[in-house]
Amino acid sequence: MFGSSTEEVRTSGDTPECGQTSGVSSMDRSGPNETTSYGPTSASSGSSHQTVDEGSTSSSHCPSLPRMASGNSWTARANEATKLTLASLNCSSATSTSGASVIVALVEGRGLARGEIGMASLNLKYPELVLSQFADTGTYAKVITKIHILMPLEILMPDTASEKGKGTKLFNLITENFPGVAFTAIRRKYFNERKGLEYIQQLCAPEFGTVLMEVQAKYYCLAAAAALLKYLEFIQNSVYAAKSLKVSFKGSEQTAMIDSASASNLELVVNNRDHRSEHSLLGVLNHTKTPGGARRLRSNILEPLVDVDTINIRLDAIQELLQDEELFFGLTNGIGHFLDTDQLLSVLIQIPKQETVQVAEAKITHVIQLKHTLDLVPRLRMVLKNCNTALLKAYSTSLEDNRFDILLEQIKTVINDDTTYLKGSLNMRTQKCYAVRPNINEFLDIARRAYTEIVDDIAGLVNQTAEKYGLPMRTSFSTARGFFIQMKLEGVVLPEGKLPAEFIKATKQKNNYSFTTADLMKMNDRCDEALREIFHMSYLVTCQLLSTVYEHIHCLYKLSDAVSMLDMLLSLAKACTISDYVRPEFTDTLAIKQGRHPILERMAGQLPVSNNSYISEGSNFVIITGPNMSGKSTYLKQVALCQIMAQIGSFVPAEYASFRVADQIFTRIGVDDDFETSSSTFMLEMKEISYIIHNVSDRSLIIIDELGRGTSAEEGIGICHSVCEFLLSLKAFTLFATHFLELCQLESLYPNVENQHMEVQHTRSGDTGVESVVYTYLLNRGCSEERHYGLRAAEMTALPSTIIQEAKTIASKVSQQLLAKQHSDPETQRQRAVYHLANRLLQTARNSRLDPDSLRMYLKGLKKQFEAEMLAAGQPVSVDKEEE
Repeated sequence: MFGSSTEEVRTSGDTPECGQTSGVSSMDRSGPNETTSYGPTSASSGSSHQTVDEGSTSSSHCPSLPRMASGNSWTARANEATKLTLASLNCSSATSTSGASVIVALVEGRGLARGEIGMASLNLKYPELVLSQFADTGTYAKVITKIHILMPLEILMPDTASEKGKGTKLFNLITENFPGVAFTAIRRKYFNERKGLEYIQQLCAPEFGTVLMEVQAKYYCLAAAAALLKYLEFIQNSVYAAKSLKVSFKGSEQTAMIDSASASNLELVVNNRDHRSEHSLLGVLNHTKTPGGARRLRSNILEPLVDVDTINIRLDAIQELLQDEELFFGLTNGIGHFLDTDQLLSVLIQIPKQETVQVAEAKITHVIQLKHTLDLVPRLRMVLKNCNTALLKAYSTSLEDNRFDILLEQIKTVINDDTTYLKGSLNMRTQKCYAVRPNINEFLDIARRAYTEIVDDIAGLVNQTAEKYGLPMRTSFSTARGFFIQMKLEGVVLPEGKLPAEFIKATKQKNNYSFTTADLMKMNDRCDEALREIFHMSYLVTCQLLSTVYEHIHCLYKLSDAVSMLDMLLSLAKACTISDYVRPEFTDTLAIKQGRHPILERMAGQLPVSNNSYISEGSNFVIITGPNMSGKSTYLKQVALCQIMAQIGSFVPAEYASFRVADQIFTRIGVDDDFETSSSTFMLEMKEISYIIHNVSDRSLIIIDELGRGTSAEEGIGICHSVCEFLLSLKAFTLFATHFLELCQLESLYPNVENQHMEVQHTRSGDTGVESVVYTYLLNRGCSEERHYGLRAAEMTALPSTIIQEAKTIASKVSQQLLAKQHSDPETQRQRAVYHLANRLLQTARNSRLDPDSLRMYLKGLKKQFEAEMLAAGQPVSVDKEEE
């Protein structure tokens, strides 16, 4: 019945070759019939592996089915892919983003082209082929960061990348950074840029055809696309319909780069202490109603925007949502009824190579879900009809596309008007049985009449059985058991205290019995046979319908984009209603008034202290000192989190906020020794700092916390000083927290350095006279005056007082030698004052939106400040008085 194959899109008669060794698999070509088997080809350990000779069709190279099923990792992945492809969509509107579903293909140039890397990725839950090519500075770092963001299910690379046990640099980085991700080696010949271009030409929807101009000379990403699409065709046992796939090219310059270590340090998507906790930036901002909205929010947090116009367009939309309650609640209610539109689109455009009952039933479900989704479009249109901002207007216009109406009308010519997506297995089964209109297929009508008669017979059988035994029985249904009998025991006395022998497969839960009978089981078999006939006939009808759907596939991509973006914007607006957020501005200065830590603010019982932040081109290097536990690390993370929130188009927790767009965000935050890799704290520090130094740009934001603590004080100070001097030569914004107070002397050497410290207060008990430290968590100008705060922390432990006292004596002597005061000479102070004045005037000229009177007052203040600084340098300034 389900033996006929559907039309396929093919570009090659070959099937990728792979074999499995020690977590590295490769594909073996079985012959011209394209029925490929996957299985182990080598038992050797390590990264070296064998692959089957090209063109070999010998049965000795084709593992038998029992061998193939013996724990082979590809089998599980293929099964997982099939489940993702064919399983019915979850009717819940939960926003879970868990579960890897992305497959990535990578290929690196050889010879002179080494270091040029092509990448292709496709999410099994969303039909967008994303192509990228990396060839600029920091290529490997950008590739690793991108893969971390994608969280792939599997990574594909050419077998030559790991041949003879000598992996390429890219291969070694992949295996080192992603030990838990399945790795598959595919013969290099399948990474063919010509085949990749052919695939894209055949599969790309016409509306996305401009991507061909972008990628036709990007040989490596085309090669990766060829291998990826061929591999997906195999593991899913299906192909994408012609002209149905969204293909896009995304360069690394379109978003800010946040490396995986920084994402982890800042707890952007996962809380480091408890991975199930919602205390992460994603947890704070995620109020989405759809899985697509949650995926989009996560992607934006990990890859913030860098285009100010795009960010401001988002901010405008959020502001309108906050000001228009009817629009906000109307959209929230409308978006909440959508299923996973992305995944629905993905399964709709896949054509299975084999027709089975499961395939037929799934396709009918997908068509019902498509009708349900399109029925929601008019409601969304009405809500957006009177919006005012550019982004919401754009989505309103896209939903006005008459192809939505055409597509819905065409679906309704085949699918009953009252067919809708219902929760509950029996309700959904009934919908699938009667989804297709009567009189379209005569055999379908006959099969449905037979099914109805069997269901009526089942109800009659249960009623007869209930009368026979005088028991309150009712018919129930589940997907696993089919029809069965349920009975409540309240007030019921069973004959001889047990169920009659006729009742089999009985289970009891509290006061409920569930069971069946031999006759009922036979009727279930007849019912299943009738269902198979119904699904087969319905599938033939829906396949003809889907061929029409493919002609209007672009409007479904527009709908998917609109739903996920609107959901994300609503989520960001909702976050503003929970906390007091402000709209950020974008200038050449980072200025935050009374900023708060967004994650701490949400934690129960936490009221984080607000702090001001100011970094400009003239003071772009801030050194922060203060005792342990005074709040330095929290403050550093707070600034970085607010920067990321602003660049995704979110409001931020502050009274006022201005940001300079950062193209990269780096963090170096204290770590412990890594026992798995035998790496010391110091080596990990040096590795992270090296990464920053080799990838930093003038537009970066750098957060460094406690550098040099893993070695001796002298070496630590020396390393910190040299790293600071390197970063001082750049225009990057840097926040540098340290316990090395010697670094505060940099302020007297460089005019763009500013010292700040976390203030603490000392109190003395009137009864005991014991001094204690009170942490204010407030940031102030200047260098910390605290000394030996480590010893104060030690006093709180069980160390004997004699040891503490001896330590204080030694530390005091060392301090006198190391912390001799160094004063700047008057000329240096004068130059510093002139430098600051020039930078402040430049900033005012660039960014000021003050009216003339306010601007005059501000400039007077600058003049007074300059005079005070010159006077401190011993060079008073004489300025003629002017009449106001």
